[in-house]
Amino acid sequence: MLRQIVSAIRKARSSKGASAAAIVIAVAIFIKTAVAVHDTGRFQLDGDASSFTNTVGTPSASDDWDKVCNEVTGGGVAGCGTTSVTTGSPANAVAWTTDNLVGDGPSLNATTFTGGGSKDPIDINNWAWSDGVGGLPDKDNLLHAFAVRYSLAPTPPGGSCPNGTGGVGQPPFDSTKPCVVLFFGSDRLDNSGDAQQGFWFFQNAIGLGSNKVGGGTGFTGVHRLGDLLIVSDFSIGGTTSTITVYTWDPACTATNKPFGFCADANLHLQATSTAANCATAAPNDAFCGLVNPSTITMPWSFTDKSGTINNGALNGEFYEAGINLSVIGLSGECFSTVGAETRSSTSTTATLKDFILARFGNCTSGLTTTPKDAAGAAIPAGGLSIGTGSVSVKDEATTLTITGASTWTGTLTFFLCGPTALGSPFSACTGGGTQIGAPIPVSNASTFPILSNSAQLTSAGGYCWRGEFTSGTSGVPNATDATLGECFTVNPVVPFVPTQASADVQLGNPVSDLVNLNGTANQPGSPVINGPLGAPAGGTITFRLFGPNDTSCANPPVFTSAAIPVSGDALYFSGNFTPTQVGTYRWIASYSGNSPNTLATTGVCNAANESVVVNATPAISTAQTFTVKDSATITVAAGAGTLQGSLDFQLYSTSNCSGGLLFDSGPISVSGPSPQTRETITTTITAPGQPTLSWLVVYTNTAPNQAGVTSTCNTEGASLSIHNQ
Repeated sequence: MLRQIVSAIRKARSSKGASAAAIVIAVAIFIKTAVAVHDTGRFQLDGDASSFTNTVGTPSASDDWDKVCNEVTGGGVAGCGTTSVTTGSPANAVAWTTDNLVGDGPSLNATTFTGGGSKDPIDINNWAWSDGVGGLPDKDNLLHAFAVRYSLAPTPPGGSCPNGTGGVGQPPFDSTKPCVVLFFGSDRLDNSGDAQQGFWFFQNAIGLGSNKVGGGTGFTGVHRLGDLLIVSDFSIGGTTSTITVYTWDPACTATNKPFGFCADANLHLQATSTAANCATAAPNDAFCGLVNPSTITMPWSFTDKSGTINNGALNGEFYEAGINLSVIGLSGECFSTVGAETRSSTSTTATLKDFILARFGNCTSGLTTTPKDAAGAAIPAGGLSIGTGSVSVKDEATTLTITGASTWTGTLTFFLCGPTALGSPFSACTGGGTQIGAPIPVSNASTFPILSNSAQLTSAGGYCWRGEFTSGTSGVPNATDATLGECFTVNPVVPFVPTQASADVQLGNPVSDLVNLNGTANQPGSPVINGPLGAPAGGTITFRLFGPNDTSCANPPVFTSAAIPVSGDALYFSGNFTPTQVGTYRWIASYSGNSPNTLATTGVCNAANESVVVNATPAISTAQTFTVKDSATITVAAGAGTLQGSLDFQLYSTSNCSGGLLFDSGPISVSGPSPQTRETITTTITAPGQPTLSWLVVYTNTAPNQAGVTSTCNTEGASLSIHNQ
């Protein structure tokens, strides 16, 4: 069901010539029964304004202008109906003016058209109005105007409310689309003469300006293609009726009417009928109107020129009409302003006289979009990870709300801006960005939510989506969502840096460290959004060695490697270092990271597998050695006295005591009675082979009357064999 717009507009004039007062209403109408134009069963077109009477015997209906009045005022105007046309939500009222609701007062010439540019084929920016200039005939003096629009369930062709028949100039019947009907009307000060009226339904907001145009004051706003003009002529007391329907179409020019449908400059003739009186119209009429055939009681405060009592309106002072917009192909237009006008004739170039201008329906579009991950799930508040170098995201058009139009079309287009630097504030994607996918056609039959195509991101940072609805329906505005709720973060990764120091070694041998870098992310691609993956992560790894026995790694390292270039996940080697002291050494490896996708990381002192012990074990070697010694006894004859002198032992590696001196004991004292025996000091023989040893002993005598003596060489005949394995 669609929300439709109901509007009632009332014009009042002050004694000072103030501008028109207006009543406007927008109402949500939700119905399920089929209706028509002059016998809809939904709105009475019967020549009076009250839902409690049926002047011309048309079928009864649920609404009439008294209920529209009630909807505007909330029951505050005496005589209005007691039931609103809505489902009971007064918040749907758009506007109500409270000044001078009784009538025009002494000034009957407030807010009238002036100047030759104020004609229907001329755009609104050339129109002019004035207050209190006089000359306005009473029969052309409008007091109130009202309008209401419904979207009804369609009936097949021939029924009470078709939305098309497929005939010449008509769209085909479509059971999925509503039948859109528009009712409108006005009342006037006097009935002394025929009344020609026009009703403009503008898509743009139109109002009274303050700029000077010609001899008067200008209007704000301009026409849009598809603005609707309905011109009505009720003459001879309302018995003769002619209604013509136009739309604004700049393809029609003043000097040349290039198409058969051009009635005048900018006016496209849609339909016309010279038998448009609702009291006598055919059952399947597309539009009709009528005036009150006799005096009626108006349901609001009303005073005509004749001063008819009890809010009475004389024959022809009240006018109402209806049109089936669907069968003439105009159901999709969204009208925001209504203008009721009186005119000198039904000619397209007729002089315009009095007018009432007010807001009718507020055609709006509202789009809400939400960023999603690749699976269509909500993105966590903390954002997504860049993973191995890319992550896919989508945008979701969660809701698209169109008010004021029952049928509409358009497209959804999604844009993605970014990345911004991590940690910086988000900057909403209000313009530009990368378009993700082609525009997606949407209409009132579309089912929401609708997901965009995927966007692959190759860089960490901040991103913001923008969803755009581009209307394909005249009068329905475009909509966008570029709020900060469309922003999200893609986070860099923290890589893993598992390390393995070399095994313990002996002093004098090298030590090393090894990093198995993994969990890095590729660098950003070009372009970042929907571009290829970038190169493997770059950066460098540096190894530091602390020790020996620096348990907290507080002292300067004994070794720092060169900065080793990184190319993605791989094994990285520190190189060798040979310690010069024993003890426990500790490695720390640091990775510089590769912004923005891969963060830096540094190991800690005493990390697992990062210590190596340097030991020192003593060396041992063996060789056989032999110790040899000699002794000598010195004897003198009795009577020679005591001995006094020294012995010298000499060991040679030859058999003849010449060359190869291995040992010389030096002088060894000999004194005392004869005999005296002395031994050599022990000496060690290490020479390999089979040497022949010979001793030579020399006694040097220092006693009186005694002589020295020398032994015979090699008298002992010794030899020694040494073999070391």
